[in-house]
Amino acid sequence: MLMVEDVDLTPNPHALKFILNKKLLIVETRQYPDKQSAQNDLFAKGIFDIDGVVSVFYMDKFVTIEKSTEANWGQIQRPFIIFLKDFNPELIPAEKEIAVSEESNNELIKKVNELLDQKVRPALAGDGGGLEVLGVDGLTVRIRYQGACGSCPSAISGTLMAIEGLLRRDINPAITVVAA
Repeated sequence: MLMVEDVDLTPNPHALKFILNKKLLIVETRQYPDKQSAQNDLFAKGIFDIDGVVSVFYMDKFVTIEKSTEANWGQIQRPFIIFLKDFNPELIPAEKEIAVSEESNNELIKKVNELLDQKVRPALAGDGGGLEVLGVDGLTVRIRYQGACGSCPSAISGTLMAIEGLLRRDINPAITVVAA
């Protein structure tokens, strides 16, 4: 049975990180910016069925829920805990095997992802979020924030500049980072 072990505040005032007692995913992260995008994931779809939920992100042992500005956490937390107790984790869609594409063989993308894995993603996960590299065009790295980071004001400015500074310092001083 899935249970909430702890709840963490995130820098995003409309998102909470719920730390669970069991792993949901081993490798993947799953981001659903709206109810429609979660139709093929019974876990995320069930969370969206709770009034006030506007986005769902989950990975490893946590779920980050973003609420609408009109909703309050009291109307979301209790139904979420009940949903978890009744949900069969075996219904979570299986993780896909990671295919090695031509783009992932790109040396710059490899270096960027290695650095992000070491220095950025753990911190973002600590705040209930994540980061996906969408691609590289020359020396421009396109990223997408996930979870609590997706609509957080500090991710859009400060974190983006910090990531760009890190990549410039450790990989190439001409790198530019843009958020999708």
